[in-house]
Amino acid sequence: MMQSHTAHLIRDRMMQCLIYSAVLLVGVVFIWILTDLARGGIAHLSWEFLTESPRDAGRAGGIVSILVSTLLILCVALLAAVPLAWSTAILLVECVPATSPVGKTVRFSLHVLAGVPSIVFGLFGNAFFSIYLGLGFSILSGGLTLACMLLPILTSTAEAGLRAVPDTCRLSASALGMARTATLIHLILPAAAPALAAGLLLGIGRALAETAALLFTSGYVERMPGSLLDSGRALALHIFDLSMNVPGGDMPAYASALVLVTLLLCINILAMKLAYGLQRRRIMT
Repeated sequence: MMQSHTAHLIRDRMMQCLIYSAVLLVGVVFIWILTDLARGGIAHLSWEFLTESPRDAGRAGGIVSILVSTLLILCVALLAAVPLAWSTAILLVECVPATSPVGKTVRFSLHVLAGVPSIVFGLFGNAFFSIYLGLGFSILSGGLTLACMLLPILTSTAEAGLRAVPDTCRLSASALGMARTATLIHLILPAAAPALAAGLLLGIGRALAETAALLFTSGYVERMPGSLLDSGRALALHIFDLSMNVPGGDMPAYASALVLVTLLLCINILAMKLAYGLQRRRIMT
């Protein structure tokens, strides 16, 4: 009996060491990347770099028009994808049985879409949004293409979060006479808020880092966009162009990459704080 207890204790210690080692490894890799970006781009980073438009193919000037185009593309993608993805997840969890043919078909389609390469989405967006719908190389075309890419991520994470809410919560709310809609809004969605925020962060991260899909849809133009129908270059695409196609563009590429990572960090921290605050407020009320 004592030997069995000792063996379990050793196994638990080993698992703890493996978990801590994995966490430490991820942290070291992230700090390494951030340090490399800071060392290569901090000297080029300035207020003028953030407030001026690119000049000389990006070697001079800044990235303000690139940032505006990136944020506009991201907003279009999220506004188009989030309502559809979360509505689909709610229907799959609350209205469609898990073993029904409809539910299985939708989940299988989402899994297939999640594995489709981004270049395929880019070709689809170019053929459908840019050519068939006549949107051309535009921010709207790029954002809608990204929305198609984000649908499987947002839907799958939202469904997993909603299913993680215990059925006892639904049964208790029903026993208290709460309507199904009220239960969803006041109980289930706040409980699933961390999972919804995590899925949203994954989607934002993929959208901000996308290059291939936007190359065929949003375009390559560096100027400040005047509307959603104007062409606009995303920040990740700008980094790719500076590092691969522009001689002498390494320093601006490093500085742009540092801005991109910083933007992702700020979005992550803000989204997690909002999700935690919403969940706590709902629980307290």
